[in-house]
Amino acid sequence: MKRLTFILSAMGLALAATSSWAATPDESMGKAGCVACHSKDKKIVGPAFKDIAAKYKGQDVAAKLTDKVRKGGSGVWGPIPMPPHGADKISDADLKAVIESILKS
Repeated sequence: MKRLTFILSAMGLALAATSSWAATPDESMGKAGCVACHSKDKKIVGPAFKDIAAKYKGQDVAAKLTDKVRKGGSGVWGPIPMPPHGADKISDADLKAVIESILKS
C-alpha cells in the first residue's frame, strides 16, 4: 500500500511539474516571433490581435487561421505578406492556444 501511495504521489508531482512548464500563449507568441509584426492593441506590420478578434468575432475560424499561419499569405489585412510559420517555429498545440487566446481578445 505504501508503495502504491508513493507511485501515485510521484506521478502527481511529475504531472504538476510538466503542466507548469507549458508555455502561455503570450510566451509562445514571443518565442515564435509573432510580436515582431503584431501587438495586442495596435497595428505594427500586421494587424493588432484585438482587430483580428473583432473581425472574426462569433465565427468558427480557428482552422482557417491555423492554415493562414502555417502557409502565410497576403491581401486580407493589406499588401504586406505574412510569411509561413511551420511547426519548427510554433507547435500545433501552442498555435492552437495562441489562436484561441487571440480570438478571445
